[in-house]
Amino acid sequence: MGLDVVQLTRDIVSINSVSQRSNKEVSDLLEDTLKGCEFEVERLEYVDDNGERKVSLVGKKGEGADGFGLFSHSDTVPGLEGEWDPFDPVIQDGRLFGRGSCDMKGPLAATIAAGAKINAADLKKPLFIVVTADEEISGGGARQVAEESEFFKAERPKHGVIAEPTRLTPVYAHKGGGRVFVTAKGRAAHTSTDKGISANFLIAPFLAEMAELAKLFKTDESFMNKEFNPPTNGFNMVLDDGGCRPNVAAAKTTCTLSFRPMPNDRSDDVIAMITEIAEKYGLETSSNKGTPFYVSPDAEIVQAGLKATGTTKPGTVPFGTDAHAFKNHLQLVILGPGDIVQAHTVGEWIDIAQLSEAVGVYGQMIEMFCM
Repeated sequence: MGLDVVQLTRDIVSINSVSQRSNKEVSDLLEDTLKGCEFEVERLEYVDDNGERKVSLVGKKGEGADGFGLFSHSDTVPGLEGEWDPFDPVIQDGRLFGRGSCDMKGPLAATIAAGAKINAADLKKPLFIVVTADEEISGGGARQVAEESEFFKAERPKHGVIAEPTRLTPVYAHKGGGRVFVTAKGRAAHTSTDKGISANFLIAPFLAEMAELAKLFKTDESFMNKEFNPPTNGFNMVLDDGGCRPNVAAAKTTCTLSFRPMPNDRSDDVIAMITEIAEKYGLETSSNKGTPFYVSPDAEIVQAGLKATGTTKPGTVPFGTDAHAFKNHLQLVILGPGDIVQAHTVGEWIDIAQLSEAVGVYGQMIEMFCM
C-alpha cells in the first residue's frame, strides 16, 4: 500500500510528544499506522521517574533471520510554545515546519512510508521498524527494546539504519557523552554571622584548573579526533549552588563537567585528570561515560547506504543517537533526511523533497537486505 510521507509527518508532528510528557498518544497513532501497513507490532512500555508512561514500538513484516531494521524515536525536545506554534505543522516554500519535523518525526515517517510499500510475501528476510521513547533525554526506550523485545530475541536484524537527520549522507561514527560531577560541601549561615563556609569558595580553586583544562583540550591534538568536525571534545562546565542567596553562604555546590568522547581519543584520561584535581581539593566526584558509535566505513551497511544515496564518501556527526543501545547487536549506519542544524530550533523544518527522497533510499536498502 502507498502512504503519503508528508501527511504522516504532519499527523505525528501535530501530537505533542515532548520528552517530559508521555508519548502514548503519538505511539497509538504509529501503532495503528504500522498495523495498517501489515506490520506485526510489539509494544514495550515503562513509567519514567516523573510518572509518565513511555511507549516504544517494534514493527515486523516478514519472517526469518538476519533481517533489516529502520530505527527512529518519537519524542522531541520542548516545543518553546511562547515563540511559535510548534505543533501546528505548516508547509511553505518546499519545507515542512514544526517541532520534530527534522528530529526526527519526518525521518520516522519516511521509514514507515518505505516499509508500507513492501509486500510481505516478497520478503526473504524480515523488515523491522523500531520507534523508541526518550531518545532526547535518557535513551531508556532504546535500551528497553534492545534488552526486552521478544521480536528481537527471536529474529534480531543483522543490519540497520538509525534514521537521524544527516542530509542523506551515510554516517559511520558519532560522538558519545561523558560527565563528571564534582561536589563541594560547606556550611550554610547568614553572612551577618560570619559563621558560614561557602561551598563556592571551596570549589573555586578547582574551577580555575578546569579553565586551564578547557584550553588544553582545545589545543592538544592527542585529545582530538580529526575524523570529526569539530575535532574537539566539546568540554563544558555548569555550576549549581541551589540558587543560594547573596546573603547566605552556600552549603553545597556541584560542578558538572561534560564532554563528548570520540573513537580512539583520551576520554578515560579526561575523567582521570578531572578526578585527580578534584580529590586534591578534597571534593567529592562521580562520573559516567556513554561510548561513541563507530563502524568501519567499509562495512556492508555503510557501503549499502552509499549505493542507495549515490554518495561517494561517508561522514561523521558530533551528536549522539540511539545507536548506543543497538550497536553491539547489529551493524548500523546513521542515515536520514534533514539537517541537524534545523533540529531543536524555533521554526524547525525539513525539506520536503529530501523527505520524499528518503522513502526511496530506505526502499532500496530494504531490497538489498531483505529481498
